[in-house]
This record gives sequence, structure tokens and C-alpha cells, in this order.
Amino acid sequence: MEREAACAELHKRLTDGLARSGLTKTQLFAQAGLSRTTVQEAFRADGMAPPSAATVAALARVLRLPADELLDLRRTGAGEASSATVTEAGPGKPISEWDPHDLEVHPAGPTPGRHQRGVTPTWVLPRYVPRQHDQVLADVVQDAAQGRSRMVVLVGGSSTGKTRACWEAVQLLAGQGWRLWHPFNPTRVEAALHDLERVLPCTVVWLNEAQHYLGEPPVGERIAAAVHSLLTHSGRGPVLILGTLWPEYADQYTALPSLGAPDPHSRVRELLAGRTLTVADAFDQEALRMAASLAKDGERLLADALTRAGTDGRVAQDLAGVPELLRRYEHSPPAARAVLEAAMDARRLGVGVHLPQTFLTDAAIDYLSDHDFDQLTVDWAESAFADLARPVHGKQAPLRRSGARLTRRPPSSTAPVSAPTPGAGPAFRLADYLEQHGRNTRRRLCPPASFWDAAYTHLNHSDDINKLAKAAQGRHRLQWAYHLRRRAADAGHGEALADLATMKAWNGDLDGATAVARQAAKAGDTVSLTRVARMREIQKDGASAEALYREAADAGDARALAGLAQVREKAGDHGGAEALARQAADAGNPTGLVRLARMRERAGDHDGAEALYRQAADARDSFAMVDLAQLREQVGDHEGAEAIYRQAVDTGNPFALAGLVAIREKAGDHEGVEAVYRQVADIGDPFALIELARSRVTAGDHDTAEILYRQAAKAGYPAALDGLAGILAKAGDHEGAEAVYRQAIDAGSPLGLAGLAWIREEAGDHDGAEGLARQAADAGHSTALVDLAGMRDRAGDHDGAEALYRQAADVGVEVERFVLSRRWPYGLDPDGTPTAPWHHA
Repeated sequence: MEREAACAELHKRLTDGLARSGLTKTQLFAQAGLSRTTVQEAFRADGMAPPSAATVAALARVLRLPADELLDLRRTGAGEASSATVTEAGPGKPISEWDPHDLEVHPAGPTPGRHQRGVTPTWVLPRYVPRQHDQVLADVVQDAAQGRSRMVVLVGGSSTGKTRACWEAVQLLAGQGWRLWHPFNPTRVEAALHDLERVLPCTVVWLNEAQHYLGEPPVGERIAAAVHSLLTHSGRGPVLILGTLWPEYADQYTALPSLGAPDPHSRVRELLAGRTLTVADAFDQEALRMAASLAKDGERLLADALTRAGTDGRVAQDLAGVPELLRRYEHSPPAARAVLEAAMDARRLGVGVHLPQTFLTDAAIDYLSDHDFDQLTVDWAESAFADLARPVHGKQAPLRRSGARLTRRPPSSTAPVSAPTPGAGPAFRLADYLEQHGRNTRRRLCPPASFWDAAYTHLNHSDDINKLAKAAQGRHRLQWAYHLRRRAADAGHGEALADLATMKAWNGDLDGATAVARQAAKAGDTVSLTRVARMREIQKDGASAEALYREAADAGDARALAGLAQVREKAGDHGGAEALARQAADAGNPTGLVRLARMRERAGDHDGAEALYRQAADARDSFAMVDLAQLREQVGDHEGAEAIYRQAVDTGNPFALAGLVAIREKAGDHEGVEAVYRQVADIGDPFALIELARSRVTAGDHDTAEILYRQAAKAGYPAALDGLAGILAKAGDHEGAEAVYRQAIDAGSPLGLAGLAWIREEAGDHDGAEGLARQAADAGHSTALVDLAGMRDRAGDHDGAEALYRQAADVGVEVERFVLSRRWPYGLDPDGTPTAPWHHA
């Protein structure tokens, strides 16, 4: 009787709700995202079983009924335990109890007829249009439903439908009692770190915008390791982990580091390997046909979107409000636009998502023209923020108020309880699309003086301040870089302290550098102590250098042991030096052995050097192998050298290949040289082919170099085309070089753009050259503008060179700093004028 009564009450509430809403059942199923049959069955009074939890939740959302109460009636009618009697032992709640908007699925528009005064709009989703990625996602979810833990991260641009696809996919699990947990409170990172270990089987872990969880080492690495453990622990499954990422973040996390460079995302890269799924920017023809069919069947939101999106297929972006966001930005009043541009610049230069209102207000001032500044009223800021907070089609605002919530945990919890920052004031978050738009359209612009001053005055997070210090340094705004770095260092930021120590050391203040380096070591950075020790060593202050190296070594920096070995070697303590170098190698840094070996070699102790090189080679240091092979060559042991070179070749060291070729050439063994070339070609290592081609260019063998470059290009390495074009250009074949450079551009190489700029400049097309150089800089070849400026300078066009150097500084050229420092030793002001002489402590 209880079950029948619950079913009857559920039917009554749904029927009454439909009557009050004024909607037809056709409108109801369209807005709820359900089929016509499902809605008809839900309203049958003689139904043998109540509707599914997902159906009840969807109907409650559209009819504005209390979902919790209806779901309890549904559970009782189905003979399931009430939610009030279920003990929640793990994070999350049943999928059926989630509103997709609370999971950051973008709403697309209001319920029709809900625009009357005094009525709060109910935001709805359009009917879903499956696309190619949905089938793959469905297979992953099916695996999870059958008991296998799975993970997939959808990768696509802003507002392409990634999060909505995840929501649709998990509906299969909703009817099977699965839970869903969105790590969000108090922050995404804190929630993930604290509760990943508590996740129970049959839980969906929702990592929307996964860069907030995985992006910042070392925290991102810890979260990646915890997720990997959850996936692979047989006793904790099945679980399903769903995430989303923009392509630029996915590329950043999965890119292999350069040789010898740090690897900050190794665990994230391992976690994402084989677990990403691309979401196309546009609907394909099949999806467009299905959307048109749904629109014809009464889906008004899709119908409207299709009329605006036309044939380009960007329906998801239209539904997410992108065109309106862009219109709002472009047509905002001057004060509101200035605030938006300050927010865009803050985000693209590394400031966190929560932007303080005080910062944005003061930062916006210099984005205004003199005329617009004179028109400001007393309440201009209040009006601007109110204007920007207005929703776009009810979906999102260009700049919406945001903030982190307090942690709410029981008194017995050992987790720290966060507290609001005293006097921090309100913060705002820039809409995702406008953030991405700003990154694309403002990348060549340096923010004005009010931006840097407001950052120095109002930003409180040391990591934000340090990132802006780096951005200022990269743009040669040296004075602001120093003061921002000083602020971050005063707040105890380890990297800022390390950079400040390096700056002081290079300016000759070794005592000050030492003091700051010790502060950095206390903050967890020991590298700066080693750097300052090296500077002391260069200044012939061996005693101070040794003391600092020992401090750094005691703090855990293996590189300091290598430096200490050098100091002891110079002091004549060969045994002590060798022991320290071995200790460094045992700690994972065989560089100390190599340095020590080179010192022994320069001193004429070839036997001692060889022994040390062999120790480093045994530690799999491929560069030590090359040094050892060269040493064997010097003593005439060509056979031994060749064997060592071949061993190094197996490790992938390109210099070993060049050495092996040189030995064969010196012996006059041309067939052996060809054999090496064939070996490399068979391996298919394009980087090795490139290195060999470069060695052939150096040797003047352009014909062989051209063959190797073409082989590497065929193997899929676009940089080979750049090398090939360079050979043709030097040979005077500018037409052929231009054709190859254009091939490189088509293959996605920014070097091709830079090379084509050089060709255009040589041909006298200065405007064309400048445009190509800007494109190359935008595409990641940051020195293109500097290279072009150098060409103008050498041609006597000093004014043109000056303008290009300024553009390079505004873009943020991180290399060739000495070129800018020679021109502007004190840096540039934000407006691009040279900074007057200044001094810092």
C-alpha cells in the first residue's frame, strides 16, 4: 500500500505541476530533454512502475517542483531506500539529484513564456545532438557500468559542448544508482586532495576544466598520482573519471620536455596518455541534420541557434552565448570595456581566475583615452561592474562576481579550515570565451602603467604577483618586474626569492644575493644557493663558494655536490672531489662526474678523466659517452671510440651520430658513412636526421644535407623543411626557398613564417616581412621580430629596427634579452618609452 500511495502522490504532483506551468506535453519533453514516449509514460496514472530517477529529476527541473521530495516518492514507489536513510560514506550524491548547471554545463536559454515581470527565469538545456565523440564516450561509460574503472578527458576549445557531452553520457549510470562527485569546495585543488582517497565504487569523479586540478606542479602531480591510484586499485572500482580541457592545456601537459629541461607534468602526462578524446569545434553534417530535425520538431533553442550559426557548424558556441559575449565586449561603454581588457590582460599574464574588484577598478584607468577619462562619473566603477554582470542570454556574464567558499567540516576533522582574506573585497571572474579571445587578440600588447601599479597595490597572492613579475621581465619592463618580484619575495615566494637572488648576484651584490638565497632555501628552493655559490666561485672566492655549496647540498640539492667537487678539485683535493662527484651521481646527477672528468682532461690526466667519464657513462649519461668517445679518439683508439659512439647512438644522442659519421669519414670509409645514414633513415628518427643534416651543412656537403632534410621532412618533422629552405636560400634559389618555406608553414612550423619573412625582407617587401614576422612571433617563434629588427638595423633602417625591437618587447621575447638590454639598459616603461636610470636595493 505504501508503494502504491507514493506512486499516486508522485503522479498527482507531476500533473498539478504541468497544469500550473501552462506547458503542453510537447513543450515539456522538449525542454526536459526527454523523449515523447518517456514523458507520456511518466504521466500514466496506471503505470506499473514509477519513472526513472533521471526522468523525475528532469521533469522537476522544468516544472519547478522540489526534486528531493519527488525523488523520495519515486524511491518509495520503486521499493528503494529513501535518501534520508542512506548513510553517505563517500563524496558525491546520486547522479539523478544533480542539476547539470551545477556541474558547469552551460545553460542555453530561458523557458519560453518566463519573461514576465517578477518571475524568475528557469534556464533550460536544448535537446541533445549526439556527435562523433559521443559514441566513444558511450563505450567508456558502458565499460564502467560493466565493472571496469575508466577515465576520459574531452579536449576541445571553449564552449564546444565538452561538459554537456559528459553529462549526457553519465545518464546511463544514473539509473544504476551511481553517485557523482564534483571536487569544488572550498577550492577544486583542496577538495580533490582531501577527498580522492574517500571515493567509493560506482562514483563518477567530475573534473570539469581539469587544468584547475592538474595544471600547477607540484599539486597537479599529486592529484594525477591520486587519480591514477584510484583507477588502478582493483578494490576501489568501478569508478568513472570524466574531465575536460582546452587544447592548449592538453598540449602543455602532454608535451615531452626538451633535453635537460625540467619535466613538471610527468605524472599528468602519464595519466592522460590514451585517455583523451577530441571534441570538434563544429557540428559535422550528420549532427547539423539531426539538429535541424529537432528544431523542426519544436526545439526552439536549436532552431534559433541554427539560424545564427549558418553552415559553419559552430552551434555549441552559439548556444553558449559566444557571439553575444563578443558583442557585449566590442560595444561596451568605454569604462566597462577598460575593465574587461584589464581582466583579459590579467588572465593572459597568469593571474588567477578570481580577480579583485579593487585591482580591476584601478587597473582600468590607463585603458581609457583622455576624452573617455574626462567623462568618468563618480560612480563609474559601480556602473561598469553592474553592466558587465548582466547575463548574456541568461547564460553567463562577461564578468561575474565569484569567490571561494569556506570549508565546512566537522570539529573532529583534521583538515585545515580556510578563512576569508580580511578586507579582500569582492572578486570577479572573466567569461571563458572572453579570456580566450583576449589571449588571441591582445598577445602583442603590453598592459599600461595603471595595470602594473594596481597589481602591485591590490593583488595579494604571491604566485599571481610572481607570474606578473615574470611577464614584466619578459616584456623588458624591468622596473616593474623588480618591484613585483620584491613583493612576491617579501611574501615568501620561493621562485621570486630565487630570481631576486640571481638578480642581485648579477648586479654584483653577492652578500645581498647570499642572504636572499638563504631565504629562498627556507621557502623550499635550494637552486639559488647553488647559483650564488657559482658566482662566488667565478669571483675566485673559493672559501665562500665552498660554504654555500655545502649549505645547498645539506638542503638536498645534488647539483651543489657537483659544484663542491669542482671547488675541491681546484684546491688539489682530487680524492675529495671524486668522492663528492660520485655522491652527486648517486643522487641522480652524473653531471658532477662529467665536469670533474673535463677538469682532469684539461690538466692532462687522461687516465683519471677516462675513469670518471666511464663512471658517468655507466650512469647512462649519453653526453659522457660522447666525451669518452672523443677522448678515445684523441689517443688514437678509433675502434674503441666507434664502439662507444654506437652505444651512445642507442640512447638517442644526436651528437653521437655526428661523431660516428666523422670517424667513418676520417677513415675514408664512404660506404660506412652511407651505412650510418641508412641506419638513421631506417630508425626513422627525424631529429637525428636533422642533426646529421646540420653537420653536413657545417662540413659544406649541401647535397647530402638536402637529402637528409628531405628524409626528415618525409618522416613528419616540419623543421626539416626550414633547414632545406635555408640551404636553397643560401644557394641563391630564393624562389625554391620560398616554396619550401610555404610547405613548412602549411605543416605548422613558425620557423617557416620567420624564414619567409627573411625572404620577403631580402626582396624589399618590408611590410610583408613585418607581417610574417609578427605571425611567427604569435605562433611561438619569439625571436622572429628580433631577427627582422637586426636585418633592418644592418641595412641602416634604425628607426624601423627600433619599432620592431619594441614590438618584440611587447610580445614578451624571453630570449635575446641582451639585445634589448643593450638598447634600453634600464628597461622600458609600460608605454614603450625608455625607462630613466633607476636603482634598486
